[in-house]
Amino acid sequence: MLKKSRLIALLLMLCLVFPLVAQGQVENAPAKEIELRWASIWVGNDSKAPAVEALVAEYNAKNAGKIKVVVEPQPDYNAYEQKVRTSLAAGQAPADIFTIKFNPTTATFYQSNLLMDFAKVMDTPWKQSFDAGSIEQSTVDGMLKSLPMETAILPIWYNMDAFKKAGISELPTTIEGMFSAFDKLKAAGITPTSQMTGDTNAWTSMIWFSHFAVSLGGTNVWDKSFTDPAFVEAAKLTKRMIVEYSTTDAVGLGAGGSGGHFLAGRTAVFSNGPWYAGRADLAATPFFNSIKIAGLPAAGSTKDFMISRLQANICAASSKDKAREAAIVDFLKFLTSAPSISKIAETSGAMFAIKTDYRPVKALQKQFYDVADAAKTTAFDLEAALGAEVTLEFAQQLGALALGRISAEEFCALVDRKIER
Repeated sequence: MLKKSRLIALLLMLCLVFPLVAQGQVENAPAKEIELRWASIWVGNDSKAPAVEALVAEYNAKNAGKIKVVVEPQPDYNAYEQKVRTSLAAGQAPADIFTIKFNPTTATFYQSNLLMDFAKVMDTPWKQSFDAGSIEQSTVDGMLKSLPMETAILPIWYNMDAFKKAGISELPTTIEGMFSAFDKLKAAGITPTSQMTGDTNAWTSMIWFSHFAVSLGGTNVWDKSFTDPAFVEAAKLTKRMIVEYSTTDAVGLGAGGSGGHFLAGRTAVFSNGPWYAGRADLAATPFFNSIKIAGLPAAGSTKDFMISRLQANICAASSKDKAREAAIVDFLKFLTSAPSISKIAETSGAMFAIKTDYRPVKALQKQFYDVADAAKTTAFDLEAALGAEVTLEFAQQLGALALGRISAEEFCALVDRKIER
């Protein structure tokens, strides 16, 4: 009987001790590593790819066992934008972290509960590290569901070696002087410009159209009806650029082809943002050191302006898991810190909405900063001002305009139908 009583007492003791031991094991067990998926466009041939890859590796090493950022490469920009729209429409964030071009179309994403509202998690020092104007532009109804990251000006690029071959030593300062220079380039056997009507935004030609429209109609031109005379005249000028002063494959051509012509020296004038300045294939061209960056010669009464935009804003998936939310914020604070941004800017040439002491020393990159500083005012391009749906219609109808199937007036009326008022 005594042995039985001792056995029962021992069993009771074990029942009391084991839960405490187990509880201690759970409490002392290391937290599971949080994996964050980043659908990144800054991969492959993108000029920001090397610096971004190095920064992710640095962050992962510092946070080994706690947080790991896994990059999901998105090298096709157009396909990626469609993926983001499709995913959000289906009620699912495309990744823990992803980017958007901020414009009226993507601003509607703010209505989704799938996106983290940075206004609720951003402390004062972090907020003050961003350009105040960019934060304001990225705020919708008090919500900050995307962080302004990459900004851009979209000037005109001139291959001055090609200009010299045609007997031209100075950049044109008037629209008449520009066309005169183009005629001299053609006479010298050089195709003047890279134009395109393909992809979802007819990127290169959309930039030219935007320059024409703002110069003709003012910096508030995007508030007007698209049938306004400023847009009609801009359409006529853009058609002239495509038909008379571009490559024969411009209709239907994509951004890769348009840029490829300039890189190969087949065209003398190009248009793109500062990120293109950091490309290795551009640096390898024989005319690299001759490139000059400038605004478009005035086509109308508005002068000394520059087309600009928020090129890439960063979004994050909202999460009820506070540890995951904290991990996302921690990584984005690291990514958008002044040291990180300086590293990306130095190697890529891109410009950002984060305050740093970085100033470029490379000649081509420095030209972008000089041109931006010299501009008396700025204005959005068509895509940034009116959104993806309007820009898609612009691109789809631009080919028909160039081929003479529709008039400039008809072109503008077709685009105007897509604008929500």
